[in-house]
Amino acid sequence: MFRSVLASACAVCLAVTGAQAEERTRLGYGRLVTNDFFGDGKDRWRTGSITSSRIWGRRAPEGARGFGDLIELRLGAEIMAPGHLGGRPDPTDRPYAGTLSVGAHTHFAWHGFEMSTGADLVFVGPATGLGSFQREMHDLLGMPRPSEAQLDAQIENAVRPTVVVEMGRSFAFGDRITLRPFVEARVGAETLLRAGADLTLGRVGQGELLIRETATGQRYRTVQAADPGFSLVLGGDMAVVEDSVYLPEDRGYDLTDSRDRVRAGVHWQGESASAFYGLTWLGEEFRTQGSDQIVGSVRINLQF
Repeated sequence: MFRSVLASACAVCLAVTGAQAEERTRLGYGRLVTNDFFGDGKDRWRTGSITSSRIWGRRAPEGARGFGDLIELRLGAEIMAPGHLGGRPDPTDRPYAGTLSVGAHTHFAWHGFEMSTGADLVFVGPATGLGSFQREMHDLLGMPRPSEAQLDAQIENAVRPTVVVEMGRSFAFGDRITLRPFVEARVGAETLLRAGADLTLGRVGQGELLIRETATGQRYRTVQAADPGFSLVLGGDMAVVEDSVYLPEDRGYDLTDSRDRVRAGVHWQGESASAFYGLTWLGEEFRTQGSDQIVGSVRINLQF
């Protein structure tokens, strides 16, 4: 059922991007893979995700983009897991959850602010097949796999439409340093209000369209320039979370007063390749979590 619904949602998003096909061209593509294997290696909680974006639109100067000029088709998948995959579920630990998402977003300028807004269909539950996928991958790699009891207790099947709005503003200090404060509101699978900032030291990524990954807040490149070099990125944010389908109140979960993230990463651009590696510290999301975690994010792009 989820596959047919997901295919329908993709068709809707593609119809949006193709509404003005004669005027639009594909401008860029970006993706980011995040996993705690690249971080603290403990295989728990926000354990793994992948996000990709395809951008269509009309090329325009950074400050001249209007609403709908750039359209992004965003696809994502994420696995959230308890601290111990084997055995019986611990009612004080996070329940297993697999989630797939597909959405359409637009990026534009408004009174000097950089705006991003759009909607995603978020599919949650065993019908996503992510629990089975993780079991097979862990068997292949010789790693502990989620037990039947953990998968039986995972978050139930649901479809959660989710609206996201982000407003940011970039302040340049010379041609190599940019500070970008932002605020974000999200309503749907998780309902929250977030505020933070990102600092870029270097030219790579400057003046490009970067998309914020949901779990970590790391920003990945989509519409790119080709100037070789490096950039160091630093960032952090805090969020107040009203509710979360992944930590349901009716199962007794008590969300923390704030959800905090601190991140760092390096972009590299070569003549025919580019790469990114970043680390993100994730604070506790629920009161009985008992510890923070560190995840890593990777992208490697080769051009032939």
